[in-house]
Amino acid sequence: MAKTRSELREKCMIILYQWDLYHENNPKIDIDELIKNNLDIDNDFVRDIVYGVITHINEIDELANKYMNNWRINRLDKTGAAILRIGVFELKYTDTPDIVVINEAVELAKKYSDDSVRKIINAVLDKAVKNEFN
Repeated sequence: MAKTRSELREKCMIILYQWDLYHENNPKIDIDELIKNNLDIDNDFVRDIVYGVITHINEIDELANKYMNNWRINRLDKTGAAILRIGVFELKYTDTPDIVVINEAVELAKKYSDDSVRKIINAVLDKAVKNEFN
């Protein structure tokens, strides 16, 4: 059965969370293996987001940090960081509507992060849309 984009974003978050954990100890982690272990069927949407975030992680983190008050993305829990990175990536590198990106990120944060992290994600993405992409 085909997964919704929301379900696929959740898979992206899980893969990026795992990558972030493993990458600290093994910088040569096999991304394809992580994707394969988390999906029952290959999916271009997941692959594009995961590889896109990893490829552009420095620019993504820089943009996110620009809109965080007295915080840095690396101070967020790994789940929150993965959600925020997906959101920034989609805003910057895809044609997904801004409102959809923010809503999807906030919904994931409601499910996997505490309220303070959800608020940070919402604020950062909102500020990025207003200042970077309009």
